[in-house]
Amino acid sequence: MKQPTICPKFEKAISLLSQRWTTLVIYQLLLGPQRFNEIQTSIGISGKVLSDRLKELENQGVVKREVIPETPVIIKYSLTEKGQSMEPILKTIENWSQTWIKLESELSSN
Repeated sequence: MKQPTICPKFEKAISLLSQRWTTLVIYQLLLGPQRFNEIQTSIGISGKVLSDRLKELENQGVVKREVIPETPVIIKYSLTEKGQSMEPILKTIENWSQTWIKLESELSSN
């Protein structure tokens, strides 16, 4: 019997989303446009990794980088329409995790 093949587009999507921190960055940006430091502080990611993830997401058309010409210059990141379209997926994962994922503290109290 022939094994079914995985759709190349699905494989690429999973590859992008499975990079460490990527999904958390997208999830954080669902709250609205944010500055680099706001994202970094909220999820506890190193500046180098966050910079790499934001560049990759920008290249993939998921994140938009907006430069606001003030003194000092303000840079905000937000989700594009493509990025916003991930909201139902991430909310479904959030709901699933609330039901099925146990934290260490919950495991030790049982």
